[in-house]
Amino acid sequence: MKTQSLKVLAAAAAIIAAISGSPAHAQDARNYVLSTATTGGTYYPVGVAIATLIKVKLEPTQKIGLSAISSAGSGENVKLMREKQAEFAILQGLFGLYAKEGSGSLAQDGPQPHLRSIAMLWPNVEHFVVMADDAKTGTAADLAGLTGKKFSIGARNSGTEHSNRFILKNLGIDAEGYDLVFQGYGPTADSLQNGSIVGAGIPGGPPVSVITRIQAQMGGGVKILQFTDEEAAKADGGTGLYYKYTVPAGTYPGQDTDLNTIAQPNFLGVHQDVPEEDVYQITKAIFENLPFLNNIHAATKAMSLDSAMSGLPVPLHPGAARYFKEAGLTIPASLVAQ
Repeated sequence: MKTQSLKVLAAAAAIIAAISGSPAHAQDARNYVLSTATTGGTYYPVGVAIATLIKVKLEPTQKIGLSAISSAGSGENVKLMREKQAEFAILQGLFGLYAKEGSGSLAQDGPQPHLRSIAMLWPNVEHFVVMADDAKTGTAADLAGLTGKKFSIGARNSGTEHSNRFILKNLGIDAEGYDLVFQGYGPTADSLQNGSIVGAGIPGGPPVSVITRIQAQMGGGVKILQFTDEEAAKADGGTGLYYKYTVPAGTYPGQDTDLNTIAQPNFLGVHQDVPEEDVYQITKAIFENLPFLNNIHAATKAMSLDSAMSGLPVPLHPGAARYFKEAGLTIPASLVAQ
């Protein structure tokens, strides 16, 4: 998938070059940055797709440009937005909650009142993968048996690291009891294949490219753990953020049955200082061109107007709210920016 992502990025660059305007056009342009995550997951290719869509649909007429960059994930994205190094970011719902409350991994930074939502994008589905020999029950209970063994928890300060820690803690597991490895999705897949780790937490929108790769190359050598109803409730920790999610059979190579796991929402965040008109145009372009995004990554097939405000942890940007109102949606009071 990394190769495919690079091809998508190259195609995006070609399109951008083809539609670049005159010097006067460039002088008036608003060029924004969309921060995503590592290239092996779902955030990056979807971010590239969104950026390409905006440049194709809005740059020629509205002079709005958007460039997707890779990052360590949600944790770094919050920092980049706070420092105005990025105006847009794809974020886990958990980090939206932390930003709103100034809690969790953002407790030292305090509340992030500048953060606004544009829309829920797709579910961030948990894939806890362990070596088959360590999958005694095939459920999340097996994570407790990995104490002292090498476990890939995600890149440092990434959304993956923090969401994994959040879930493990709620399951009564001290992550520090593992021999932790901090790395992105691609290296994690390599480590599983060469036997240097025994497990990993790899959240993303199905189908996650590295899960496909791991399943195709390792087959029965690994197991994606399921969550029982009790485990799913414990993993949420009473926040109402996580919910049960079923990955249909056939989503991954060798997956003959449904996979019962958990998920949280991923959402598109924006800095409150971005002009209302620009956010309105971007929101409109996204929801009026969903087939374009669907053709780039299957995770975006979960996107729709019906679910656009589902699970959003922070208020809507006025530009997004304006579009949803025009589309006939009612904005919940909890999502109205004060």
